Amino acid sequence: MSSKNHKVRVGISIGDFNGIGPEIIMKSLKDKTITDFFTPVIFGSGKLFTYQKNIFKLNLNFNYVNEASQAQAGKLNMVNLTKENVNVELGVPTEESTKMAIDSLEAATEALIRGDIDVLVTAPINKDEMVKMGFKHAGHTGYFEEKFSKKGLMFLVTEDLKVAVSTHHIPIAKVAENISKENIKKQIRVLHQTLIEDFRVQKPKIAVLGLNPHAGDGGVIGSEEIEIISPAIQELSDHGILAFGPFPADSFFQPNKYRNFDAVLAMYHDQGLAPFKTLAYEEGVNYTAGLPFIRTSPDHGVAYDIAGKNIADEQSFTEAIFTAIDVFKNRSEYSDLMNNRLQPRKMAVDNGIDEDLPEESEA
Repeated sequence: MSSKNHKVRVGISIGDFNGIGPEIIMKSLKDKTITDFFTPVIFGSGKLFTYQKNIFKLNLNFNYVNEASQAQAGKLNMVNLTKENVNVELGVPTEESTKMAIDSLEAATEALIRGDIDVLVTAPINKDEMVKMGFKHAGHTGYFEEKFSKKGLMFLVTEDLKVAVSTHHIPIAKVAENISKENIKKQIRVLHQTLIEDFRVQKPKIAVLGLNPHAGDGGVIGSEEIEIISPAIQELSDHGILAFGPFPADSFFQPNKYRNFDAVLAMYHDQGLAPFKTLAYEEGVNYTAGLPFIRTSPDHGVAYDIAGKNIADEQSFTEAIFTAIDVFKNRSEYSDLMNNRLQPRKMAVDNGIDEDLPEESEA
Protein backbone atom coordinates (compact mmCIF):
# COMPACT_ATOMS: atom_id res chain seq x y z
CA MET A 1 0.00 0.00 0.00
CA SER A 2 1.36 3.41 -0.95
CA SER A 3 1.92 5.83 1.91
CA LYS A 4 0.68 8.81 -0.10
CA ASN A 5 -2.39 10.40 1.51
CA HIS A 6 -2.77 7.33 3.72
CA LYS A 7 -3.29 7.80 7.43
CA VAL A 8 -1.43 4.87 8.97
CA ARG A 9 -3.59 2.54 11.10
CA VAL A 10 -1.58 1.79 14.24
CA GLY A 11 -2.66 -1.34 16.10
CA ILE A 12 -1.79 -1.41 19.80
CA SER A 13 -1.71 -4.50 22.04
CA ILE A 14 -2.06 -3.59 25.71
CA GLY A 15 0.41 -5.97 27.38
CA ASP A 16 -0.13 -6.79 31.06
CA PHE A 17 -2.73 -4.29 32.25
CA ASN A 18 -1.52 -4.55 35.85
CA GLY A 19 1.74 -3.02 34.69
CA ILE A 20 2.19 0.37 33.04
CA GLY A 21 0.86 -0.63 29.60
CA PRO A 22 -2.52 1.17 29.64
CA GLU A 23 -0.94 4.21 31.31
CA ILE A 24 1.74 4.76 28.68
CA ILE A 25 -0.71 3.97 25.86
CA MET A 26 -3.19 6.59 27.03
CA LYS A 27 -0.53 9.17 27.80
CA SER A 28 0.84 8.71 24.27
CA LEU A 29 -2.65 9.36 22.87
CA LYS A 30 -3.78 12.17 25.18
CA ASP A 31 -3.04 15.04 22.74
CA LYS A 32 -6.30 15.92 20.99
CA THR A 33 -4.48 16.36 17.68
CA ILE A 34 -2.84 12.92 17.73
CA THR A 35 -5.41 11.44 15.34
CA ASP A 36 -4.34 14.01 12.72
CA PHE A 37 -1.18 11.93 12.29
CA PHE A 38 -2.43 8.33 12.48
CA THR A 39 -5.43 6.18 13.37
CA PRO A 40 -5.00 4.35 16.69
CA VAL A 41 -6.63 0.92 17.11
CA ILE A 42 -6.28 -0.46 20.66
CA PHE A 43 -7.03 -4.12 21.33
CA GLY A 44 -8.29 -4.14 24.90
CA SER A 45 -11.28 -3.57 27.16
CA GLY A 46 -13.45 -0.47 27.35
CA LYS A 47 -14.23 -0.99 31.02
CA LEU A 48 -10.54 -1.50 31.83
CA PHE A 49 -9.42 1.68 30.06
CA THR A 50 -12.28 3.71 31.51
CA TYR A 51 -11.22 2.64 35.00
CA GLN A 52 -7.56 3.39 34.39
CA LYS A 53 -8.08 6.71 32.61
CA ASN A 54 -9.91 7.92 35.71
CA ILE A 55 -6.96 6.87 37.89
CA PHE A 56 -4.59 8.90 35.73
CA LYS A 57 -7.08 11.77 35.25
CA LEU A 58 -6.92 11.58 31.45
CA ASN A 59 -9.69 13.02 29.30
CA LEU A 60 -9.96 10.45 26.50
CA ASN A 61 -12.97 9.28 24.51
CA PHE A 62 -12.85 5.91 22.76
CA ASN A 63 -14.73 4.72 19.71
CA TYR A 64 -15.68 1.12 20.52
CA VAL A 65 -15.68 -1.36 17.63
CA ASN A 66 -16.03 -5.13 17.31
CA GLU A 67 -13.39 -5.50 14.60
CA ALA A 68 -10.35 -3.46 13.60
CA SER A 69 -11.82 -3.08 10.10
CA GLN A 70 -14.50 -0.85 11.66
CA ALA A 71 -11.96 1.66 13.02
CA GLN A 72 -12.57 5.27 12.01
CA ALA A 73 -9.97 7.88 11.16
CA GLY A 74 -9.94 10.84 13.53
CA LYS A 75 -10.93 8.73 16.55
CA LEU A 76 -9.28 6.70 19.31
CA ASN A 77 -10.55 3.26 18.34
CA MET A 78 -10.91 0.41 20.83
CA VAL A 79 -11.52 -3.17 19.71
CA ASN A 80 -13.49 -4.30 22.75
CA LEU A 81 -12.25 -7.82 23.47
CA THR A 82 -14.59 -8.26 26.42
CA LYS A 83 -17.61 -6.45 27.81
CA GLU A 84 -17.23 -8.09 31.22
CA ASN A 85 -15.86 -6.32 34.29
CA VAL A 86 -12.10 -6.57 34.69
CA ASN A 87 -10.37 -7.04 38.03
CA VAL A 88 -7.42 -4.65 38.22
CA GLU A 89 -4.63 -5.27 40.75
CA LEU A 90 -2.01 -2.73 39.75
CA GLY A 91 1.53 -3.89 40.40
CA VAL A 92 0.66 -7.60 40.54
CA PRO A 93 0.50 -10.02 37.60
CA THR A 94 -2.70 -12.05 37.65
CA GLU A 95 -4.19 -14.81 35.55
CA GLU A 96 -6.74 -12.33 34.21
CA SER A 97 -4.18 -9.70 33.21
CA THR A 98 -1.97 -12.37 31.61
CA LYS A 99 -4.85 -13.85 29.63
CA MET A 100 -5.84 -10.45 28.30
CA ALA A 101 -2.24 -9.74 27.31
CA ILE A 102 -2.29 -12.92 25.21
CA ASP A 103 -5.76 -12.23 23.79
CA SER A 104 -4.81 -8.67 22.88
CA LEU A 105 -1.59 -9.74 21.16
CA GLU A 106 -3.30 -12.50 19.19
CA ALA A 107 -6.22 -10.31 18.11
CA ALA A 108 -3.88 -7.51 17.03
CA THR A 109 -1.64 -9.91 15.12
CA GLU A 110 -4.59 -11.41 13.24
CA ALA A 111 -5.74 -7.90 12.32
CA LEU A 112 -2.24 -7.14 11.05
CA ILE A 113 -2.20 -10.26 8.89
CA ARG A 114 -5.67 -9.45 7.49
CA GLY A 115 -4.56 -5.91 6.64
CA ASP A 116 -7.04 -4.23 8.99
CA ILE A 117 -4.13 -2.38 10.59
CA ASP A 118 -0.86 -1.30 8.97
CA VAL A 119 1.59 -1.65 11.88
CA LEU A 120 1.58 -3.09 15.39
CA VAL A 121 2.96 -1.50 18.56
CA THR A 122 3.11 -3.86 21.54
CA ALA A 123 2.99 -2.76 25.17
CA PRO A 124 5.16 -4.70 27.67
CA ILE A 125 4.24 -8.27 28.61
CA ASN A 126 5.22 -10.54 31.49
CA LYS A 127 6.94 -13.38 29.62
CA ASP A 128 7.16 -15.71 32.60
CA GLU A 129 3.46 -15.47 33.45
CA MET A 130 2.46 -15.90 29.80
CA VAL A 131 4.58 -19.04 29.42
CA LYS A 132 2.92 -20.46 32.54
CA MET A 133 -0.43 -20.01 30.79
CA GLY A 134 0.70 -21.91 27.70
CA PHE A 135 2.28 -19.14 25.61
CA LYS A 136 5.07 -20.92 23.76
CA HIS A 137 7.59 -18.10 23.37
CA ALA A 138 9.98 -16.23 25.65
CA GLY A 139 9.03 -12.89 24.13
CA HIS A 140 7.35 -11.19 21.18
CA THR A 141 10.09 -11.95 18.65
CA GLY A 142 9.70 -15.75 18.74
CA TYR A 143 5.93 -15.39 18.58
CA PHE A 144 6.06 -13.27 15.43
CA GLU A 145 8.64 -15.56 13.85
CA GLU A 146 6.20 -18.46 14.19
CA LYS A 147 3.15 -16.47 13.06
CA PHE A 148 4.89 -15.07 9.98
CA SER A 149 7.08 -18.13 9.24
CA LYS A 150 10.09 -15.85 8.99
CA LYS A 151 13.19 -15.35 11.12
CA GLY A 152 13.19 -12.00 12.86
CA LEU A 153 15.98 -9.93 14.34
CA MET A 154 15.71 -7.98 17.58
CA PHE A 155 16.74 -4.46 16.62
CA LEU A 156 16.89 -1.61 19.14
CA VAL A 157 16.77 1.80 17.47
CA THR A 158 16.97 5.53 17.99
CA GLU A 159 17.83 8.15 15.43
CA ASP A 160 21.54 7.98 16.34
CA LEU A 161 22.04 4.44 17.68
CA LYS A 162 20.85 1.12 16.26
CA VAL A 163 21.78 -2.22 17.84
CA ALA A 164 20.70 -5.73 16.81
CA VAL A 165 21.42 -8.92 18.72
CA SER A 166 22.42 -12.22 17.13
CA THR A 167 20.86 -14.34 19.90
CA HIS A 168 17.72 -13.28 21.75
CA HIS A 169 16.22 -14.64 24.95
CA ILE A 170 18.41 -17.66 25.67
CA PRO A 171 20.68 -18.52 28.63
CA ILE A 172 24.26 -17.23 28.45
CA ALA A 173 25.44 -20.86 28.63
CA LYS A 174 23.82 -21.48 25.24
CA VAL A 175 24.97 -18.34 23.41
CA ALA A 176 28.17 -19.74 21.87
CA GLU A 177 26.46 -22.85 20.48
CA ASN A 178 23.80 -20.67 18.84
CA ILE A 179 26.31 -18.55 16.94
CA SER A 180 27.30 -19.74 13.48
CA LYS A 181 28.81 -18.23 10.36
CA GLU A 182 25.61 -18.79 8.38
CA ASN A 183 23.42 -17.20 11.04
CA ILE A 184 25.65 -14.15 11.29
CA LYS A 185 25.69 -13.77 7.51
CA LYS A 186 21.89 -13.95 7.39
CA GLN A 187 21.56 -11.43 10.20
CA ILE A 188 23.94 -8.94 8.62
CA ARG A 189 22.03 -9.26 5.34
CA VAL A 190 18.77 -8.58 7.19
CA LEU A 191 20.33 -5.55 8.88
CA HIS A 192 21.71 -4.31 5.55
CA GLN A 193 18.32 -4.55 3.82
CA THR A 194 16.44 -3.15 6.82
CA LEU A 195 18.64 -0.07 6.93
CA ILE A 196 18.11 0.54 3.22
CA GLU A 197 14.41 -0.26 3.00
CA ASP A 198 13.08 0.79 6.42
CA PHE A 199 15.49 3.54 7.53
CA ARG A 200 16.56 5.06 4.19
CA VAL A 201 20.31 4.48 4.61
CA GLN A 202 21.77 4.25 1.10
CA LYS A 203 25.07 2.50 1.88
CA PRO A 204 24.85 1.00 5.37
CA LYS A 205 27.99 0.50 7.45
CA ILE A 206 27.53 -2.30 9.98
CA ALA A 207 29.79 -2.97 12.97
CA VAL A 208 29.95 -6.52 14.33
CA LEU A 209 30.98 -7.17 17.93
CA GLY A 210 33.08 -10.10 19.11
CA LEU A 211 31.71 -12.75 21.44
CA ASN A 212 34.65 -13.03 23.84
CA PRO A 213 36.45 -10.42 25.95
CA HIS A 214 38.74 -8.27 23.78
CA ALA A 215 37.19 -10.01 20.73
CA GLY A 216 39.14 -13.14 21.63
CA ASP A 217 42.59 -11.50 21.76
CA GLY A 218 43.73 -13.32 18.63
CA GLY A 219 42.45 -16.67 19.89
CA VAL A 220 43.88 -16.46 23.41
CA ILE A 221 40.42 -15.97 25.03
CA GLY A 222 38.30 -17.86 22.52
CA SER A 223 38.21 -18.93 18.89
CA GLU A 224 34.73 -17.84 17.75
CA GLU A 225 36.03 -14.57 16.32
CA ILE A 226 38.63 -16.36 14.18
CA GLU A 227 36.55 -19.37 13.16
CA ILE A 228 33.04 -17.90 12.82
CA ILE A 229 32.62 -14.14 13.03
CA SER A 230 35.56 -12.89 10.94
CA PRO A 231 34.92 -15.33 8.05
CA ALA A 232 31.25 -14.26 7.96
CA ILE A 233 32.22 -10.60 7.79
CA GLN A 234 34.83 -11.25 5.10
CA GLU A 235 32.46 -13.23 2.87
CA LEU A 236 29.85 -10.48 2.99
CA SER A 237 32.47 -7.78 2.42
CA ASP A 238 33.57 -9.65 -0.70
CA HIS A 239 30.00 -9.28 -1.96
CA GLY A 240 29.79 -5.55 -1.36
CA ILE A 241 28.18 -5.36 2.08
CA LEU A 242 30.00 -2.89 4.31
CA ALA A 243 30.46 -5.00 7.45
CA PHE A 244 33.36 -4.44 9.84
CA GLY A 245 34.80 -6.13 12.93
CA PRO A 246 34.71 -8.05 15.11
CA PHE A 247 35.18 -5.24 17.62
CA PRO A 248 35.78 -5.69 21.37
CA ALA A 249 32.42 -4.95 23.00
CA ASP A 250 33.86 -3.38 26.16
CA SER A 251 35.28 -0.35 24.36
CA PHE A 252 33.01 -0.06 21.32
CA PHE A 253 30.17 2.07 22.70
CA GLN A 254 32.07 5.33 22.84
CA PRO A 255 30.58 8.22 20.86
CA ASN A 256 33.57 8.48 18.56
CA LYS A 257 33.26 4.77 17.66
CA TYR A 258 29.64 3.71 17.35
CA ARG A 259 28.66 6.90 15.52
CA ASN A 260 30.88 5.86 12.63
CA PHE A 261 28.40 3.08 11.84
CA ASP A 262 24.74 2.90 10.89
CA ALA A 263 24.06 -0.21 13.00
CA VAL A 264 25.73 -2.68 15.32
CA LEU A 265 25.29 -6.45 15.54
CA ALA A 266 25.94 -7.70 19.08
CA MET A 267 26.36 -11.40 19.79
CA TYR A 268 23.94 -11.72 22.71
CA HIS A 269 21.13 -9.91 24.50
CA ASP A 270 22.89 -8.03 27.30
CA GLN A 271 25.98 -7.27 25.21
CA GLY A 272 23.79 -5.11 22.99
CA LEU A 273 20.94 -4.01 25.22
CA ALA A 274 22.94 -2.93 28.28
CA PRO A 275 24.83 -0.17 26.46
CA PHE A 276 21.80 0.70 24.33
CA LYS A 277 19.53 1.23 27.33
CA THR A 278 22.24 3.20 29.10
CA LEU A 279 22.69 5.54 26.15
CA ALA A 280 19.09 5.77 24.93
CA TYR A 281 16.73 4.45 27.62
CA GLU A 282 13.94 7.03 27.37
CA GLU A 283 13.78 7.18 23.57
CA GLY A 284 14.75 3.63 22.62
CA VAL A 285 12.45 1.49 20.47
CA ASN A 286 12.49 -2.28 19.99
CA TYR A 287 11.88 -3.07 16.30
CA THR A 288 11.62 -6.60 14.93
CA ALA A 289 13.59 -6.48 11.68
CA GLY A 290 13.31 -8.97 8.85
CA LEU A 291 9.56 -9.61 9.09
CA PRO A 292 6.97 -8.94 6.36
CA PHE A 293 5.00 -6.81 8.86
CA ILE A 294 6.06 -3.88 11.02
CA ARG A 295 6.15 -4.31 14.79
CA THR A 296 7.68 -2.01 17.41
CA SER A 297 7.57 -1.72 21.18
CA PRO A 298 9.10 0.42 23.94
CA ASP A 299 12.48 -0.78 25.21
CA HIS A 300 11.31 -1.33 28.80
CA GLY A 301 9.22 -3.83 30.72
CA VAL A 302 5.95 -3.94 32.67
CA ALA A 303 7.35 -1.89 35.59
CA TYR A 304 5.02 -3.25 38.26
CA ASP A 305 6.85 -1.20 40.88
CA ILE A 306 5.44 2.08 39.52
CA ALA A 307 2.13 0.84 38.11
CA GLY A 308 -0.76 3.08 39.14
CA LYS A 309 1.46 5.85 40.51
CA ASN A 310 1.01 8.10 37.46
CA ILE A 311 4.76 8.50 37.02
CA ALA A 312 5.43 6.20 34.05
CA ASP A 313 7.19 7.98 31.18
CA GLU A 314 5.45 7.40 27.86
CA GLN A 315 8.30 8.69 25.66
CA SER A 316 9.59 5.28 24.58
CA PHE A 317 6.07 4.13 23.69
CA THR A 318 5.41 7.33 21.76
CA GLU A 319 8.70 6.83 19.91
CA ALA A 320 7.63 3.25 19.14
CA ILE A 321 4.42 4.53 17.53
CA PHE A 322 6.13 7.11 15.34
CA THR A 323 9.00 4.76 14.45
CA ALA A 324 6.42 2.24 13.19
CA ILE A 325 4.74 4.97 11.13
CA ASP A 326 8.06 6.15 9.68
CA VAL A 327 9.09 2.59 8.78
CA PHE A 328 5.71 1.97 7.13
CA LYS A 329 6.10 5.09 4.99
CA ASN A 330 9.75 4.38 4.18
CA ARG A 331 8.98 0.78 3.23
CA SER A 332 6.03 1.86 1.07
CA GLU A 333 8.11 4.47 -0.74
CA TYR A 334 10.91 1.95 -1.28
CA SER A 335 8.43 -0.55 -2.71
CA ASP A 336 7.03 2.11 -5.05
CA LEU A 337 10.54 3.04 -6.14
CA MET A 338 11.49 -0.58 -6.87
CA ASN A 339 8.27 -1.15 -8.80
CA ASN A 340 8.92 1.95 -10.90
CA ARG A 341 12.46 0.80 -11.64
CA LEU A 342 11.31 -2.67 -12.65
CA GLN A 343 8.47 -1.45 -14.86
CA PRO A 344 10.63 -0.44 -17.88
CA ARG A 345 12.37 -3.83 -17.75
CA LYS A 346 9.03 -5.65 -17.58
CA MET A 347 7.77 -3.69 -20.59
CA ALA A 348 10.93 -4.47 -22.49
CA VAL A 349 10.72 -8.20 -21.72
CA ASP A 350 7.03 -8.24 -22.67
CA ASN A 351 8.00 -6.69 -26.01
CA GLY A 352 10.78 -9.19 -26.64
CA ILE A 353 13.66 -6.78 -26.07
CA ASP A 354 16.89 -8.16 -24.57
CA GLU A 355 17.79 -5.81 -21.73
CA ASP A 356 21.40 -7.05 -21.77
CA LEU A 357 22.06 -5.36 -25.13
CA PRO A 358 23.23 -1.71 -25.29
CA GLU A 359 20.27 0.66 -25.04
CA GLU A 360 21.07 2.49 -28.29
CA SER A 361 23.86 2.82 -30.85
CA GLU A 362 25.10 6.20 -31.87
CA ALA A 363 24.92 6.96 -35.61
